[in-house]
Order: sequence, then structure tokens, then C-alpha cells
Amino acid sequence: MATVLAFDFGEKRIGVATGETLLGTAHPLTVIHAESNAQRLEEIGKLVAEWQPQQLVVGLPTHVDGTPHAMTALATKFAERLHKHFALPVALADERLTSRDAESRLRETGRNAKSAKPLLDAVAAQLILQTWMESAAHVAP
Repeated sequence: MATVLAFDFGEKRIGVATGETLLGTAHPLTVIHAESNAQRLEEIGKLVAEWQPQQLVVGLPTHVDGTPHAMTALATKFAERLHKHFALPVALADERLTSRDAESRLRETGRNAKSAKPLLDAVAAQLILQTWMESAAHVAP
């Protein structure tokens, strides 16, 4: 069993989710509002200290057809930065359409766009982590 933290990277906000590989479930955790790398790493460091994850997962944004765009490179750099700073394995996970799916799920709970916005990035991170857990890529042979 391993604890995992997942991130939905954005330039202004980073959604965070947590999960356990044994249970195969993910839960939204928080949203980090920090624009500098130092602030981001400080906030993430607090979560790493609290949750003691054995694995980190970063959502990899691409166009719907899978081709990269500007945010793809930024998310990849963010993943590399996490690996170097925390010395933990970092996996990249497809995040196509997770924000739209997160929005839809929050609407189903009766939230309007304004009340859902603070949770949106954390729910997107949850969906990224759930997708990663459901893939065979993270299972050791």
C-alpha cells in the first residue's frame, strides 16, 4: 500500500488530491494558490511532510488528440522540479478533459459555477489520480 499525492498543475493554482494504491481511490485535498516556484514547493513540502507519499503524480495536459501544447512543457517541468526537490518518483498522467469532468461532477452535487470554482482544481487532481490508479502503468510487475 502506498500513499500518492497528485497535482493538477496551473500557473495560478495547483489542485491536489491524495489516495492509497491498495484501495485504488482518490480524494480531493486542497488547492494551492501560489505563483512563485518557491511558494509552490513550500506548500507542497507541507503536504509531503503530512501525508508521507511514496509516489507523486502530475497531470499532463495535451490537446484532445494527444499532441502537446504550451502547458504540456510547463507541467513536465513542474514534475521534474518535484522529483528533484522531494526525491520521490513522479509519474505523468493523461489529464485530457479532467477539468470539464470535474466541473460536471461538481454541478451534479448541486453546486453552481461560483461555489464549485474553489474545488474545481482539487477535483481535477482527484480525477487525474483516479485515472493513474486505474491504469496498469503504476503496478509493479
